[in-house]
Amino acid sequence: MRVGLFVTCLIDLMRPEIGFSVIKLIERAGFEVVVPPAQTCCGQPAYNSGERGLARDLALKTLREFEQFDYIVVPSGSCGGMIRVHYGDLFGDDPDLMSRFGRLRPKVFELTEFLVEVAKVELPPGEFAGPVTYHDSCSGLRELGVKTQPRALLAQAGVAVTEMKDCEHCCGFGGTFAVKYGDISTAIVDEKCANIGASGAGAVVLGDLGCMLNIEGRLRRKGDTATRVLHIAQVLAGDA
Repeated sequence: MRVGLFVTCLIDLMRPEIGFSVIKLIERAGFEVVVPPAQTCCGQPAYNSGERGLARDLALKTLREFEQFDYIVVPSGSCGGMIRVHYGDLFGDDPDLMSRFGRLRPKVFELTEFLVEVAKVELPPGEFAGPVTYHDSCSGLRELGVKTQPRALLAQAGVAVTEMKDCEHCCGFGGTFAVKYGDISTAIVDEKCANIGASGAGAVVLGDLGCMLNIEGRLRRKGDTATRVLHIAQVLAGDA
């Protein structure tokens, strides 16, 4: 079975090592991984900014590049949510595109969803020294229902999770929200950082790079150089 990996802009440009961890996990599960080289953005920033024409162009480009695969795996709840939930809105006036999207949609999975629900992996205990706390990204949680899957995988890998207060609350990133409303975004991420610290865990693990960069950036600016901020793929693949 062939998996098309939608790498995401942020992983590609900011943390490519996470992409390699993702490939390692999917290949270990017995799937062939293909990374379409011409892929770009899923269109979410344009869509959230009201630029529907540009968002639709990017959605159509993604559809063309990925509809050939048995599965499409996305290591980001926000990009996964954009593709699986919002492309229908962009294609709604075109019956042919809606038909093609209808065939693509059930093949789109966030990484931990795929590993648990499709690949049904059984991970051996790893060597990661916990405990960690887990941050639920907004899009993964609310649009895709990603909640139990990452925790189940961490438990399989022998990683102890200490839940922080308000683990489901936003980190303040929200894509362009953090740019347009910087003061509000900062207040939100400050609360998130305080909850991470109060958990007593030495690392926060998550599944969305936007949240990862926002939380890590704020922790470092506040002088916290000790708390690790890790994508779940890094932990599960043994690359943390």
